[in-house]
Amino acid sequence: MDNYAVSEAGKFIWDTWQANGRVGSIPATCRPSTRSEGYRVQAEVARLSGQGLYGWKIAATSQAGQQHIGVDAPLAGRLLDKRTFDSGANVPLANNIMKVAEAEFAFRMATDLPPRRTNYSTAEVLAAVASLHPALEIPDSRYHEFAKIGAPQLIADCACASYFVLGPATGADWRQLDLVEHRAAVSVNGKLAREGKGANVLGDPRLALTWIANELSSTGDTLRAGQVVTTGTCVIPVEIDHGDHVVADFGVIGRVEAHLT
Repeated sequence: MDNYAVSEAGKFIWDTWQANGRVGSIPATCRPSTRSEGYRVQAEVARLSGQGLYGWKIAATSQAGQQHIGVDAPLAGRLLDKRTFDSGANVPLANNIMKVAEAEFAFRMATDLPPRRTNYSTAEVLAAVASLHPALEIPDSRYHEFAKIGAPQLIADCACASYFVLGPATGADWRQLDLVEHRAAVSVNGKLAREGKGANVLGDPRLALTWIANELSSTGDTLRAGQVVTTGTCVIPVEIDHGDHVVADFGVIGRVEAHLT
């Protein structure tokens, strides 16, 4: 894709976001056909938004997540700062077509991880982490048939990003916890809806964090100090609707909640 096509695709997606609308696909004249092209369009969408970069999400880190959006590998997406909330907030669900909540392990970074030629190890990535948080993602798509659109166009649309809710940093010694087996339970309106564990996130949320550090490195992006990375759902996405109160309980790690309006 030349720069003009990237610009046109980014404008098309951002205009759709602003209109709270849905499209069939990006026009063929500026449609990304590779993951790399998708990331270029995504960066343009973020630029056009005029918003700061709160952090990053990873979509499709579980088999269920991949099936949900019709891909066979994870995707990285930007989290825009005007679409993020603290635990307990009212989160808009207007025109959301996915209508699911996802319980996620989220990490706030302490130091930058800039692009480099060699991959970061998990130990290097974890050494750059400041804190671990329970989180909820309320994803959405600007495509009518998001499960059929393919990875490049999903990436262009910020990997199904919409709203994100961050819980408080855990006071537990999370570096000593077995995050693979660590469980999370999601309740809707006081009733248990679904349970899952860290193994559902690329086998380990720490491996998912390492994956995105290297994915961003390969695209020339820096994972920066202060940014939050949410590592993907550890439960099968939970169906939600307007008026619901959703709680994700991560035991000793803490809990996070949202009221859907």
